[in-house]
Amino acid sequence: MTASASALPRWDMTPFFPSLDSPEFSAAYTQMAATIQSMTAFVESLPSQETTAGLQELIERQNALAELCGVVATYVGCIVEADTRDTAAQARMSEIHELFVAMSQQQALITAWIGEQEIEPFLASSEDRAPFAYMLRRQKEQALHLMSPAEEALAAELQVTGATAWGKLHGDVTSQLLVTVETNGASEQIPMSAVRNRATDPSRNVRSAAYEAELAAWKGVETPIAAALNSIKGQVNTLSRRRHWDKPLAESLFENQIDQETLDAMIGAARESMPDFRRYLNAKARALGLEKLAWHDIFAPLPGESRAWEWNDATQFIAAQFHGYSPGMGEFAERSFREYWTDAEPREGKVGGAFCAGVRGDESRILMNFHPAFDSVSTLAHELGHGYHNLCLSTRPAILRAAPSTLAETASIFCETIIRKAGVREGTPADQLAILEASLQGATQIVTDITSRYLFEQSVFSARSNRELSADEFKAAMLQAQDDTYGDALLPDKRHPYMWAVKPHYYSTGSFYNYPYMFGMLFALGLYARYEQDPDGFKSMYDDLLSSTGMADAATLAAKFGIDTRSPEFWRASLGTIREDIDTFVGIVG
Repeated sequence: MTASASALPRWDMTPFFPSLDSPEFSAAYTQMAATIQSMTAFVESLPSQETTAGLQELIERQNALAELCGVVATYVGCIVEADTRDTAAQARMSEIHELFVAMSQQQALITAWIGEQEIEPFLASSEDRAPFAYMLRRQKEQALHLMSPAEEALAAELQVTGATAWGKLHGDVTSQLLVTVETNGASEQIPMSAVRNRATDPSRNVRSAAYEAELAAWKGVETPIAAALNSIKGQVNTLSRRRHWDKPLAESLFENQIDQETLDAMIGAARESMPDFRRYLNAKARALGLEKLAWHDIFAPLPGESRAWEWNDATQFIAAQFHGYSPGMGEFAERSFREYWTDAEPREGKVGGAFCAGVRGDESRILMNFHPAFDSVSTLAHELGHGYHNLCLSTRPAILRAAPSTLAETASIFCETIIRKAGVREGTPADQLAILEASLQGATQIVTDITSRYLFEQSVFSARSNRELSADEFKAAMLQAQDDTYGDALLPDKRHPYMWAVKPHYYSTGSFYNYPYMFGMLFALGLYARYEQDPDGFKSMYDDLLSSTGMADAATLAAKFGIDTRSPEFWRASLGTIREDIDTFVGIVG
């Protein structure tokens, strides 16, 4: 695997398996299927097991299965995301979804059994069992929200042809969507990911043409996408009600390991801050010579000569700054580049957006669509932060490596902050302004846009409890959410009514895959402030926090750093650091 100075790399998946049709993959897949089958027999025997022996064997078996499934399923998933037209990979992924039905059914039975056991004597009997305390106590609580065993088994079986299938439809349609764009009298067909990348083009004509073409393309596929969204949210509503959750948000809060008081404090502080973000957007409009921004201007580069960031520039800069934080983080970044962990090239069939997937042990893979601007450097640093989190988690048993989305975003935003501060510190005045603007772009997305997505999803769940919604109703709800957040900072007729089609997070099988990003950013900013106060004392505590995200809730881990997540003042303080950047930006622009 090689990449020239101008080429963008594709990831190397061969360390895991030579190929999807290799004997090595076939053997691992067969072993996984057999292990799942063996686990089913064991779980069915749990009612006859003595508590201590049953729990001990259960933990050992779950760890082994999690290790095996993590490699096989993530490997196939990565191949599909890199090229959704790969029918062989799609077929394998479908087979894996069918196998995972049995695992979901197993988990329901396991949770129900744990709910009936006295787990405290088991935990107290050995120090080696203490790390599993939080996981087991949560499962006892979750047992209160289970349907009957037969209903849970049926729900798991129908998941494959229900929400999972609808989510797959959304991914397939959007990743394979070709958009006809008219620019300067010429017409071309390009993938949706490439169209959306044009939002960063210096030419307003190019941005506007891409925006109009994008909306027209979404219009052409709005019917199947609306059907997918209706079906997924309808299923979540039904299962949430049958599992005795007050509403889908209550289940989401449990899964993300925070409470309503924490969410209310954070969202309340975010909504208070909207006038500051509108000040930034209005100042950006002035910098671009506009009266008001259109949606397609939000990511526009500012006038002036700022640095172009090619791939090699980005990787060298990130490695140097990560080394400045710690040798371990720097060596981690260098290893990821040396071993081709990142697929950075936009192309047809590849999904949009970016993600980091932990595959095996401390090894991850990153998918993104890189373009030569600082925001892509920031995105790469963000995903490497997830990879660093996976590195810290790799010292824990496999079943303790899962982190809720609230805490999963901590390391990624922390690494973004390292890069942003270095860019501002080392850049020319023009570079500093560009980097500051890129940072505020990101903060606006995470606070303003995610608040709009949160408000949109609230309204959709409420309305969907009564009936399906039309594409026009989804668009109206999205525009209302954007009005409540962006306000008069955007032209009313140049917003984005199809953001519900753009964002894949709405099509996951859960709900409210939005506010955790805000939590992650603002929590990370609070942690970074602690780091600046005491760099040496912070570092070892930080790695321990990252390795413990599957072993305690957010409030408990935050308390180790003197942070009260239920206090609006903490969130206001983190937002205050962004306000300082906005003040600086507005002062420069005038």
